[in-house]
Amino acid sequence: MSDQTFDVAIVGAGLVGSSLALALRGTGLSVALIEARAPQPLPADASWDNRIYAISPSSVNFLARLGVWAELPAERMARIEAMAIYGDDGHSRLDFSAYEAGLAQLAYIVESRLLQAALWRALQTANDVTLICPAECAALHIEADGAHLSLRDGRQIAAKLIVAADGGRSWVREQSGIEAHDKDYRQLGVVANFTTELPHQGIAYQWFGRDGVLAYLPLPGNRISIVWSLQEDVAQDLLQLPPAELCERVAQASGMRLGKLELMTLAAAFPLHLITPDHLIKPRIALIGDAAHQVHPLAGQGVNLGFADAKALAAVLAGRGPRDCGDTLLLRRFERARCEEILAMQLVTDGLHGLFNQPQPVLGWARNAGLALTNRFTWVKRQLVKHALGNI
Repeated sequence: MSDQTFDVAIVGAGLVGSSLALALRGTGLSVALIEARAPQPLPADASWDNRIYAISPSSVNFLARLGVWAELPAERMARIEAMAIYGDDGHSRLDFSAYEAGLAQLAYIVESRLLQAALWRALQTANDVTLICPAECAALHIEADGAHLSLRDGRQIAAKLIVAADGGRSWVREQSGIEAHDKDYRQLGVVANFTTELPHQGIAYQWFGRDGVLAYLPLPGNRISIVWSLQEDVAQDLLQLPPAELCERVAQASGMRLGKLELMTLAAAFPLHLITPDHLIKPRIALIGDAAHQVHPLAGQGVNLGFADAKALAAVLAGRGPRDCGDTLLLRRFERARCEEILAMQLVTDGLHGLFNQPQPVLGWARNAGLALTNRFTWVKRQLVKHALGNI
């Protein structure tokens, strides 16, 4: 069977891989987007997805340029206008506001499947992107002049560049020989959606408790989505609770901040890891999204890092000039452009996780005092917000 030949083959058509494919339109590059699972239709009952993302202003701008953001239903999104972060001593807190940072909002809360569906719709009209789905990769061979992917159904894909957008357990990363260090936090992130007794007023809340980190993220109306990072055994116990008891546990953990809760979606959980590959590139290979970095969700920046990867790689490839798009020197521009932000986010999330999981009283005093001290300086908070949200 003869090869299908492309300039770029992206493995993984999730949010980040799909966004890269769309960002490469008009660059003169032929693009293949390979995905193992066919896209799932949106449910007819308009139920809420319990996997949500906080999309930063810089990511909103990127998605808008792709023609995707305007396709999302406004009634299913909520704006984060402020954040309140609490220490584990019951009174230390750190507040961020969009107004103080000179922004219209800190982020938008968007359901994962709605964003994925909008990306897929845009891909249907992208003439220079070939969707190969469903298709599973079976073998990868890297040669001096190109790379070759063998699919399980016998098809052969040749490309100048293979992009790994296939998640934290990236098959492409493993096959290409890029080592990745995996720190298992031995925690689960428990997610669920609730209706609330009291209005959230566009405020996202986060509590660093002694048994984990709980976040309330605003949804439209009197609704919230939670992410609660807990030790595995505690999380498993939480998942087994009847709905009424789960609502009570979550509400109590927040100090009844939004009053009583009522469960909208069944709770689910995912394991938490810090995954750090040795490199983001090698000849003919580039890593983006969770294949390039997986961080603790306490900062809510994982998908925004991925969109920034896609934007940076697309910019490098668009400005390649006469270079082969899989050229190592070219790909190093992408790696240099991304390393600082990725490292900073890894250090912040891992450091905060470690700091709030230490029982020593001195550390407890220091971390809570740090929150309270930072809260006194508006300029410092403004800089932290702008750094976290990227170039707007």
